[in-house]
Amino acid sequence: MDERGGAPSGTGPSRREADGAGTAECVVDARGRVTRWSDGAQRLLGHSAGEVLGRPAARLLAEPSPAAELARAVGDAGQRWSGELALRRRDGSRVEVTALAHRDAPGCGPGTWRFVCATGGRQPRREDDDLARRAFEQLPHCSISLYDADLAYRHSNQAMLPVVGLPDEVVRGLRIQDITTQPQTVDLADGLRRAVDSGEPQHLDSFQRTGGQRRVHSWSVDFVPLKEPDGRVHGVALVAHDTTEQYYARKRLLLLNEAASRIGSTLDLAQTARELMEVTVPELADFASVDLLTALERDAELGEEALHGTVTLRRIVHRFAPGSSPRLRTVLEIGVADSYPDFTPPARALATGAGVLSNAEDAEFIQWMSRDAIRAARIREQGYHSMMAVPLRARGATLGVAAFYRRSRPDRMERFDQDDLLLAEELAARAAVAIDNARRYTRQRDTALSLQRSLLPRRMPDQSAVEVATRYLPARSQSGLGGDWFDVIPLSGARVALVVGDVVGHGIHAAATMGRLRTAVRTLADVDLSPDELLTHLDDLVIHLSAEVGTEAGRPGSEAGATCCYGVYDPVSCTLTVASAGHPPPVIALPGGTAAPLPVPVGPPLGNGGLPFEATVVELPQHSLLALYSDGLVEAGGREEEEGLARLCDLLGDADAALDGLCDTVLAELLNGRPQDDVALLLARTRALGAGRVASWTVPSDPIAVTRARRDASAQLAAWGLADLADATELIVSELVTNAIRYGAPPITLRLIHDRTLICEVSDTSSTAPHLRRARVFDEGGRGLLLVAQIADRWGTRHAPAGKTIWAEQNLVAGD
Repeated sequence: MDERGGAPSGTGPSRREADGAGTAECVVDARGRVTRWSDGAQRLLGHSAGEVLGRPAARLLAEPSPAAELARAVGDAGQRWSGELALRRRDGSRVEVTALAHRDAPGCGPGTWRFVCATGGRQPRREDDDLARRAFEQLPHCSISLYDADLAYRHSNQAMLPVVGLPDEVVRGLRIQDITTQPQTVDLADGLRRAVDSGEPQHLDSFQRTGGQRRVHSWSVDFVPLKEPDGRVHGVALVAHDTTEQYYARKRLLLLNEAASRIGSTLDLAQTARELMEVTVPELADFASVDLLTALERDAELGEEALHGTVTLRRIVHRFAPGSSPRLRTVLEIGVADSYPDFTPPARALATGAGVLSNAEDAEFIQWMSRDAIRAARIREQGYHSMMAVPLRARGATLGVAAFYRRSRPDRMERFDQDDLLLAEELAARAAVAIDNARRYTRQRDTALSLQRSLLPRRMPDQSAVEVATRYLPARSQSGLGGDWFDVIPLSGARVALVVGDVVGHGIHAAATMGRLRTAVRTLADVDLSPDELLTHLDDLVIHLSAEVGTEAGRPGSEAGATCCYGVYDPVSCTLTVASAGHPPPVIALPGGTAAPLPVPVGPPLGNGGLPFEATVVELPQHSLLALYSDGLVEAGGREEEEGLARLCDLLGDADAALDGLCDTVLAELLNGRPQDDVALLLARTRALGAGRVASWTVPSDPIAVTRARRDASAQLAAWGLADLADATELIVSELVTNAIRYGAPPITLRLIHDRTLICEVSDTSSTAPHLRRARVFDEGGRGLLLVAQIADRWGTRHAPAGKTIWAEQNLVAGD
């Protein structure tokens, strides 16, 4: 109706208007005058629009006096007001209505109030009952069952019938525990009983299969008591909303969140794959496995052609849900490779790069099982009826396949669907990145570890000075292995050098630096430098290495520091000379005594430069135990160095224990699994060369004494049963003693050592070292050292603070 009060255009009155039931509408402006008057209002009060429009609305009230009170009530109501109004009809009769007023209603103008009321009466009618019944029956997405006060089933709406799975005629009068036997039926019955007894609504979240459905559904169930006007409970309505999709959506989201927090926690390939299995079994599947392409074991990257046709996969890890056959666990083996023809789900997933759903009755699945009787038997035994094969792809590379199997069980009978496949693909994509990270890290680590092991001693050299046992454990940290190393270097005079060092940093660079330092130590050791001098030269080398690294990296300098402990043990004098460059002190355990750190002056770490190193000389009785180690051993587990050193001394207290067993004991007690830092351990038990295997003479500085020296040496060889070496030894003695008399300074000493080789040493107090040269035809001298070099297997010069020693070694004849 427009503001003039005319009837809206149309085809005629509606059924509601024709029956006398409609809506009366009146719009009042801010001045209290009527601006709109509907046909329903004319039917209600009898006034035509022409009689009302533009006139005060207060004239329509049966009692004009409350007009002011009504205006105040409506004005205080805000946007909407409702209440009882007494109106005066055109014939003078009184009518009471319940009115509803809206302020500034659309299309009415600002400051107006739109009053409406029903003109057909407010009492319930038979039509209302029909509407309520139809709403109950046809209400979608809301399943309702009615039970009487005795909890007997009466009726269900159309949405509930598929849930019950039986018509009303079959189950009417039965209790709910007689209709269904699902695990939560007792909870449903309890909810109905509590609603009847308390008269208050009850709630239950149910998760069960209903009405013969295969899929388990999630339900939000309310038990609503149906009461009489006097409050008596006449029955109860079971109202259920199917929340299955929301439940599975939340479950998928939780799985993805769990995968994000759990998968990839380490750089261990098998552990990363295992984490994927732990997330998906049994939540998503009853069995799952990760299989990687065996071709990746040979090539870092694969072409697309390698993913078509029959593929070979190696099982990395698998996981069974609780209740799986124990026999099956023993049949399936980790690490075994298997071939998959091109029509199988794993091969199809690799070829297409997308997940594949497959059920037990699919043609390809049946063909696969017909060619693999053992696999078919396993699947039948477990009842697997559905599977997914999802490719593992990361950074454009295909790594392998994750397979998921599902079987029927009481809480889940449905097969995998597209939602499950999307979830599996998302999980596999996350896992593939972590697996690829672990694979790349493992390859790099294996390369660095191979490099480091190739740079460490593969076997201990033959020598008589000490009995040796060693251990090296690489770090398990993600930063890679470190640069720890050890070495045992035979020296002249039956001596031996014992070395343990630690390069700063981790990875291939640290391993390469370690190899360079170990080579340098062996080279300097061959020159027979004292420990303090050797560390000084090594310090210079590290400084040069730091400069090289800094230049390559575009920086003026870079850290390439290291620590090192270098000791030389002499089995003739039973002395140990040791020096340290920032390294933990050696531990000494004397026979029958306790172990204690050796008080060695610790110099600065290598690479600082400008500071001196100091050597310490100690006497060690035969069978003393010496331990050299890196700081990763004593500082493992977050210990302070002093605490770890005290613990190491306790473990080394038994100096007579077998060295290999003692090494294992030390590592087992001080380390908890793989260490955070590299660990190098070198244990040495000292030996002594007795007086019967060493002979020495003081030689006068007179050419006549050469003959006596040859004679004494020959006699000693006869006493040792080495007469076959007499001629060669006499020549060596003659040349070395002659050189010492002619070019050296007294006193001159001749010493023979019967060890694994025959060692001949001539010492004097001159620091001038002889040089090997080739004499010309008419030269009278210069042939002596050339003859010695030809006869001896090894020879050299060893300097001391008060002179030098020229030595020559001859290998013993077999049987000597």
